[in-house]
Amino acid sequence: MSRNKHQLLIIIFQWIIGSFFLGIPSFAKESKYIDIGSGRELFVDYYLINRLDGAHLILHHPHDEGPVLKFEQPWEGPFCGYCTVIKDQDKYRFYYRGLPQAGRDGSSREVTCYAESLDGIHITKPRLNLFTLNGSKSNNVILANAAPVNHNFSPFLDTRRGVPQSQRFKALGGTKKSGLIAFVSPDGVHWKKLQEEPVFTKGMFDSQNVAFWSDSEQCYLCYFRTWTDTNYGGFRTISRTTSKDFLHWSDPVEMTFGDTPREHLYTNQTHPYFRAPHIYIAIAARFLPRRQVLNEKQAQQLKVNPSYFKDCSDAVLMTSRGGNTYDRTFMEAFIRPGIGLQNWVSRSNYPALNVVQTGAAEMSIYVQHDYAQPTAHLRRYSLRLDGFTSIYAPYKSGSMTTKPFIKGKKLLLNFATSAPGYIKVEIRDSEGKPISGYSLRDAEELIGNYIEHPVSWRHGNDVSPLSTRPIQLRFVMKDANLYSLQFRP
Repeated sequence: MSRNKHQLLIIIFQWIIGSFFLGIPSFAKESKYIDIGSGRELFVDYYLINRLDGAHLILHHPHDEGPVLKFEQPWEGPFCGYCTVIKDQDKYRFYYRGLPQAGRDGSSREVTCYAESLDGIHITKPRLNLFTLNGSKSNNVILANAAPVNHNFSPFLDTRRGVPQSQRFKALGGTKKSGLIAFVSPDGVHWKKLQEEPVFTKGMFDSQNVAFWSDSEQCYLCYFRTWTDTNYGGFRTISRTTSKDFLHWSDPVEMTFGDTPREHLYTNQTHPYFRAPHIYIAIAARFLPRRQVLNEKQAQQLKVNPSYFKDCSDAVLMTSRGGNTYDRTFMEAFIRPGIGLQNWVSRSNYPALNVVQTGAAEMSIYVQHDYAQPTAHLRRYSLRLDGFTSIYAPYKSGSMTTKPFIKGKKLLLNFATSAPGYIKVEIRDSEGKPISGYSLRDAEELIGNYIEHPVSWRHGNDVSPLSTRPIQLRFVMKDANLYSLQFRP
């Protein structure tokens, strides 16, 4: 080929490529812009935050609403644990291990119990007549004689599009010896094995091993117990595996926690947050072995099992946006042990799997209390929707500026102010310059307490003229909390 022809081909190729990209907005070629689309974004990490001036990212603490479920039946008892709550349309389904006496993990005495509620507050135990215990079928047991699966049976509602009705619910359970065994159910009550062989074997599994379908990653995820050293040595930690069909799982990858100190994480309770499923919330049980609060006499007075009062634990908040990384923005306790020595017993204060909505502005977290004691029970804790954390500005005011991102057409905020407090929102271009018509002087003050409220400027609340360009938001706040934002299409 001649030199002139070669140069001509190069020019033609460059013209074709240039023409292809000509119709693509410049920000689409840049990887530095976050595309939040119309999804809700919570301030549980620094994902959207670029700058804080006088404002702070703070952790909130759920309110203890009291006991909702006692483990008082003969087949339940002091060693009930590994609880799960699933909101299935208008019904709340509760699952937990029943175990009257301590023993080897995966023993034949373990059963899986079931309770339900129409509001997530008043819980009943139906008599299911499925299994004979103590000479009667009048009980709330959904799985028995299935050792070692009952030790840590962990169900979930499969949200994958096109899932068969017969497999609407799925679950995993098992120990290191057995591997994780998969179960399926059409109704969350009647269960059967998906196959006889375990579906996954590469873990220690001596905890609750949780799974779910991820829409954002388009696969099943399982977060399960591993240890940092061999033979149960080092720290209790978490690893992750993925699957397209719930039968074949990838090699495990250990989760990382950023630049934070190692801690024993007994359960992980990782799940998609129901109002922003691309964000995984993990309300983990943090375990401190040999950190003893009770003495032997106090343990005897509480009738604590002698093997279960020389450690203590609380609950911590972690988040993930996929991959093998947890964000531990907050090392402080999310739920502290309560007043009373009964709350400082080994393996107490363990959160149930999943956060569920229990009111127009409320969500609930359930926590296991009084482990290894005759008073063992489940308690409910409440938070406002999206209220795990917030951007907070004090009375003297502060501001937060986001990173550049791409968004929808109408901005809604979840926020609360005091009577003299306010929030004002300025929209800037990707270089940080206020956009005409959306500057701070154009912004209307937001005052009040709302789960969803539109942001307005002098001309209204339509931001669709900006939909073809990346923007930054600057929030100027006084005595106010900002919990989440969402751009509606």
